Amino acid sequence: MDNRNDARDFLASRRAKITPEQAGLPTSGGNRRVAGLRRGEVAILAGVSVEYYTRLERGNLAGVSESVLEALARALQLDEAESAHLFDLARTAGTSKRQRRSAPQQVRPSVHFALDAITDAPAFVRNARMDILAANKLGLALHSEMYVNPVRPANYARFIFLDEERARRFFPDWELAANNMVAILRTEAGRDPFDRGLSDLVGELSTRSDEFRTRWAAHNVRRHYSGFKHFHHPVVGELRLLFEAMELSADTGLSLFIYPAEPGSPSADALRLLASWAATQELADQPQAAPTAGGV
Repeated sequence: MDNRNDARDFLASRRAKITPEQAGLPTSGGNRRVAGLRRGEVAILAGVSVEYYTRLERGNLAGVSESVLEALARALQLDEAESAHLFDLARTAGTSKRQRRSAPQQVRPSVHFALDAITDAPAFVRNARMDILAANKLGLALHSEMYVNPVRPANYARFIFLDEERARRFFPDWELAANNMVAILRTEAGRDPFDRGLSDLVGELSTRSDEFRTRWAAHNVRRHYSGFKHFHHPVVGELRLLFEAMELSADTGLSLFIYPAEPGSPSADALRLLASWAATQELADQPQAAPTAGGV
């Protein structure tokens, strides 16, 4: 596994986004043959030689110091997620590890119990590959469209790009959802390039979806910890929910997501209606049911 291509394309794509004016550099006028900054201009801004920056942009990030990476992040005006991604690419550069197939991830009984204790908001546990591994009743009900496909575990990325017609109805701003999903997957791929499951998912989506492939080539990254979600559920209609994400410290790679509604809002009423609907549905065929205390 070699991440030099990813490092090269990431740096080149960020350089192309910054104009000399944005970087505070003088311009001589006339036509420029490159989009954004030239390599020499980035080198000046980062305080390194053109030759050294050229080597970095060819993907040779192994052994680069933190001070140089920080200087590059400033020169390219990287945001927090982009800076972290650059450091991840440097951390894994030059390694000779092979991709490995992780053992199936299990959600501990106590986490299931915690999910079930959350009764007024959808809640679920997701891994880095966007698989929903466990959910409370409202979480299952909210994502009912994702469970139309019998493939398990239900996966956000596959739903968005491989069940596009249904996903476009579920996500009123499908373009935003698609962009965010690819940026999150790109972030995860930089953090753990040796995850065979993630690599297989990216390969599958790249092969089967032009929409995914185009976005993947943009090398955008994003962190996804809190904000707002907008859904159109086929049973209750519009839902505008908050979201909070928390990494499970005892379970590497797993995160807990909670989607509450603002108290007194139409979405809070819609969630109560969704809970009533969920109570009438048979969800026994879903693998998210909490195990017994002795199970895993």
